[in-house]
Amino acid sequence: MSIGFPENLGFPVVQKKVEEIWTEVLEVTEGQEDASFFELGGESVAAARIVARVEDELGVWIEVGDIFEEDPTMTEFIRTVAARADAAQS
Repeated sequence: MSIGFPENLGFPVVQKKVEEIWTEVLEVTEGQEDASFFELGGESVAAARIVARVEDELGVWIEVGDIFEEDPTMTEFIRTVAARADAAQS
């Protein structure tokens, strides 16, 4: 499903990259895919690392507060990043 991204930053690209970043930074193991940031032991350093990598690797600006205030699951965070990427392209 594409939601208006250029081909090089389509939803599948955003989803794959955010899954990779989230899984690596939070050391998500099998069966924890639906856990929220705080349930995975996330803290400020992890949030900053996730935000920095999303910005560096996808060019999408995200705030640390998006993670801390919402306590998202990986799926919810992917939606946030995708929405920001889409808005930035508009």
